[in-house]
Amino acid sequence: MKKLINAPDDLVDEALEGMALAHAELLRVNAAPRFVTRAEAKGKGKVALLSGGGSGHEPLHAGFVGRGMLDAACPGAVFTSPTPDQIFEATRAVDGDAGVLHIIKNYTGDVMNFEMAAELAREAGIPVEGVLVNDDVAVEDSLYTAGRRGVGTTVLVEKICGGAAEAGRPLEEVAALGRRVNARGRSMGVALSACTVPHAGKPSFELGPGEMEVGIGIHGEPGRRRAKLEPADRVAEILMQPILDDLPFEPGDDVLLFVNGMGGTPLLELYVVYRKARAIAQGRGLNVARSLVGSYVTSLEMAGASATLLKLDDEMLRWWDAPVHTPALRWGT
Repeated sequence: MKKLINAPDDLVDEALEGMALAHAELLRVNAAPRFVTRAEAKGKGKVALLSGGGSGHEPLHAGFVGRGMLDAACPGAVFTSPTPDQIFEATRAVDGDAGVLHIIKNYTGDVMNFEMAAELAREAGIPVEGVLVNDDVAVEDSLYTAGRRGVGTTVLVEKICGGAAEAGRPLEEVAALGRRVNARGRSMGVALSACTVPHAGKPSFELGPGEMEVGIGIHGEPGRRRAKLEPADRVAEILMQPILDDLPFEPGDDVLLFVNGMGGTPLLELYVVYRKARAIAQGRGLNVARSLVGSYVTSLEMAGASATLLKLDDEMLRWWDAPVHTPALRWGT
């Protein structure tokens, strides 16, 4: 194992310390329990957005804390859910008397701990709604989930709901919007290599020199099948076909196409995949109205990529285009 760390037990805390120093104008880090909030004072009368999950998926979620997106993020240990007390204290910290929206990826520990925290918050008089993201078409159940996993659409929910919340929309409306984004988003991923969890010290699985894992999860969970490594255009087809088959996209639909790197894939290669994925979407009569390309939902140093396709409506498009200013995503400000 070769990693730029000091000790595995200190990794997350030291990374958060560095993040707070690098983005002092945007973020504040609470050490115990561990959560990240905006540097600016919480907005009175504004719905607050909170998400979280295991570390190792950076910039998800702390990198999306800032104006126009999240108000707080709760990082757990690497690939480990945040605890209920982290989530509850973060919820209290960002509540501005308009309620808090929890955005939750569909992993068993995340779902359970966010539900417990929401109960505590409601008992404390804080209105809480939740949006569960389960957009991965690869498998129905996995090592970490009952049902589909939450992956790339998480970023789109956080951005679109963030725009609506920043504009003063009420909690029920922002929650309904997030659920609609999830219902209209689909994702699929492929891995070319494994990742190494620092505490484990060895790769999470083995791939031969000429192999790839189709339908991989962001924790290294197995996908649909082990396959022969293919050229980028064929990989794009393997990612896009299940997405297009799963959701009834219609010719003329506006879509957002998101090609995501898993942590070890250069942007140079992601643009090659995007090029073909866009052509496939357009070949089905879809209008690629918006795009996002880069490493936003990662799996440590895993090489690979995922594709996400979101069927847009006018409201989603409006809030996607709204200004955002976070460490990892910013435009219009």
